[in-house]
Amino acid sequence: MPNRTVFYVSDGTGITAETFGHSILAQFSAKPRHVRRPFIDSVDKAHKIVTEINAVAAAEGRRPIVFITLARLDVRGILTSDQCKGLVMDLFQAFVEPLEREFGLKSNHRVGRFSDVAKSQEYNDRIEAINFSLAHDDGQSSRNLEAADVILVGVSRSGKTPTSLYLAMQHGIKAANYPLIPEDFERGHLPSSLTPYKHKCFGLTIDPERLAHIRNERRPESKYASIENCRYEVKQAEMLMKRSGIHWLSSTHKSIEEIAATILRDVLSDPTS
Repeated sequence: MPNRTVFYVSDGTGITAETFGHSILAQFSAKPRHVRRPFIDSVDKAHKIVTEINAVAAAEGRRPIVFITLARLDVRGILTSDQCKGLVMDLFQAFVEPLEREFGLKSNHRVGRFSDVAKSQEYNDRIEAINFSLAHDDGQSSRNLEAADVILVGVSRSGKTPTSLYLAMQHGIKAANYPLIPEDFERGHLPSSLTPYKHKCFGLTIDPERLAHIRNERRPESKYASIENCRYEVKQAEMLMKRSGIHWLSSTHKSIEEIAATILRDVLSDPTS
């Protein structure tokens, strides 16, 4: 669908609408054009969005897909009325209203929810986790590792940093990460700073050919990026993790979300960890 447009319209940041929309659209082998329209919190703004949606419908000759999360009934009514020429997917109507009927309660239907979230302990914990993961990225620091929820280990460029930050931002997990280097392979065991926290370690490995491709984008034609060195490092890292009893998986064909879900299941849900 190269000539199809998807709108994400929200009275807040639009993160909920966009996350849900992406999950649904991932079921289809298509890449439509995405248009984000956050902070649509007035009737006037709603009318302007409808005008934009209708203009796109006329230009493309097919109706845009519109995911909305709008709390105000008057604003929602404009987007869901016949004057809007898009296929509107109302997440409040689809999920919140049935739950209101089931619970026998009215939802808050609040605009600007993030101002309240910023005062919550959960929000503060997430910020603390992000700061922790940044401070302990790529083995920068071995201080306070006892506070880590998980320590990711693996060769350079195997996906440790993005996974650590995803765990921190999405789940409030304090994730440190440590690169396994040739000196570790020569010693044949984990660095002494990690040994007391072996039960918190989780390993990432990667296909050597894929690793060589990634490293060549950073340092082309270097020994670091050569296929021979990548094969050596990956093999040695996997042997080291196996000897140390560390669970690990390959990041080659897995998304960050899949890797994080595995860590949450296998490490952080373990009562002995």
